[in-house]
Amino acid sequence: MLTTDVSPAPPFLMSRNQDATRRSLLRNPLMKSAECLLGLQRCQHLYDQLDSTIPAHEFPRHALKKLNVDYQLAEHELERIPASGPCVLIANHPFGGIEGLILIDLLTRIRPDFKIMANYLLSRIPQLRERLIQVDPFGGETAARTNLTPLRQSLSWLKQGGLLVIFPAGEVSSPQPGQGVCDPPWSSTLPRLVRMSKAPVLPVYFPGTNGPLFQLAGRVHPRLRTLLLPRMLLNKAGRTLELRVGNLLPAIKLGGFKDDRELNTYLRLRTYALELTDAATQKAEVKTVGNADVPLAAPQDPARMAAEVALLPQEQRLLHSGDLDVLWFRAEQAPALLQEIGRLRELTFRQVGEGTGRASDLDHFDADYLHLCLWNREKMELVGAYRIGRVTELVAARGRDGLYTATLFNFRPELLERLDNALELGRSFIRPEYQRSYAPLLLLWKGIGRYLVANPRYRYLFGPVSISDDYSNNSRQLMTSTLARNYLLNDLAALVSSRLPVALKPLTIKGMPQQECASLLADMDEVSALVADLEADSKGIPVLLRHYLGLGGRLLAFNRDPDFGDVIDGLILVDLTQTERKQLQRYMERDGYESYMEFQQGMANCA
Repeated sequence: MLTTDVSPAPPFLMSRNQDATRRSLLRNPLMKSAECLLGLQRCQHLYDQLDSTIPAHEFPRHALKKLNVDYQLAEHELERIPASGPCVLIANHPFGGIEGLILIDLLTRIRPDFKIMANYLLSRIPQLRERLIQVDPFGGETAARTNLTPLRQSLSWLKQGGLLVIFPAGEVSSPQPGQGVCDPPWSSTLPRLVRMSKAPVLPVYFPGTNGPLFQLAGRVHPRLRTLLLPRMLLNKAGRTLELRVGNLLPAIKLGGFKDDRELNTYLRLRTYALELTDAATQKAEVKTVGNADVPLAAPQDPARMAAEVALLPQEQRLLHSGDLDVLWFRAEQAPALLQEIGRLRELTFRQVGEGTGRASDLDHFDADYLHLCLWNREKMELVGAYRIGRVTELVAARGRDGLYTATLFNFRPELLERLDNALELGRSFIRPEYQRSYAPLLLLWKGIGRYLVANPRYRYLFGPVSISDDYSNNSRQLMTSTLARNYLLNDLAALVSSRLPVALKPLTIKGMPQQECASLLADMDEVSALVADLEADSKGIPVLLRHYLGLGGRLLAFNRDPDFGDVIDGLILVDLTQTERKQLQRYMERDGYESYMEFQQGMANCA
């Protein structure tokens, strides 16, 4: 435990000796006026009211209470702070002093082995001294030389497994060209420290800024802004400040950046993007309650479903793995099984804030589509399903209105001609108790692969992939804007229009130039990591969206569906002849892939 080092020197006054201070103030009323004007006397007065016997580890809590400042963060974000092991905690610096005090208090409650790289002037407060690695932020010829020592101390601390707090800006946020009030450029010391220590990084963001007087003072002279920092500490009285904590960034990821500048930009992005965290994390619960007004349909009789499965012809049984079978059927072949699909669709979709709100999620399209399902023989229960539409047959029988996707998007005839050899996929689900494993979804896709090998004329897969209302608005905007910018199939997109279009506006991240954001977020893996920071359950982009993109899928349009939990549907198209060989072989196996591609090559030669 750290103990209080009681010093007679007043840490907030301009003189380091109390008796000398009194004599000096009698001789120099200007110094007294300056200390009063700058808030130093008030800070010293509050400090003097604290019990000098308070242990150092309790000092931040008592100091915050004396300043009448509280702070809050979400419980799930608190759990993101590692309780042990080396870690570099980085934070923006909007206020000047209070955020450091908050972090010290917070970390004291979680782990004892942390230090904070901070202005050497803070060492005048004896209760903080043992927590500090002191640096000179004021520049000059000697600062660069003297700051080598704290860099070595920081590396040594991290090598010992400790946590290090850094404010990479080295100074308080101020107006920056084209970015508003935010941190100035971050120090190049940060990426060097991260590379040399090989420690993971934890981004922390403090929303807010100091007021206009502080910013105006900085325009006169930066040092004048610095002189106002004690007043900025005092004027937070009565406030509850927020902080937001992102997910831990692994060292192996950070080691992959080509240079320090790119790494620094990425760390700043992951910190400032936490500003996008909003309060819309209870949507799933709200939606579930609303949909649950209509009770779910009763489960179907397992014996009756098993009998229907037993009567399906062998060619409709695609594969089996242990107790699980993948098979397909038409509506008239297994009416009880279809009713169970409708019930489980609704149950599963409700849990993520989607669903129709009816007792069962079935519609008139189910009568015409094929149903590929995963069946547990041992338990006699349905595990999951996909709905498959053979576009040529559906359009021939009912025109474009025979396609479910036509209820969401308007298709020009030229597009339907291009999709003559396509399958429309949709309404996929895995029932909740099987979602802990990826195996059920993999088996469904192996079933789709087997179906394609048996019916090789189908070159394209397309359909709506949903971004549920369970995601925050900022996460949804981040996903759709990135997909529209980097994954849109422009020539075919011109042949589609949405019935309820989605505004595709780039998401502005404070403190980050738009161009730098766009380049770093061109990869959906990075977008997924950012979304995970913003979501209370740390979920990334939807699993099926990631899956289709992995197959080489491209988007044609986006539509909002208020009748299905207000989801955003992206119309995605996969050209299987352009999918990576390794990906398709995973679902078709090697011989099936060779057979399928040979047929497609023959089709291309004929064309």
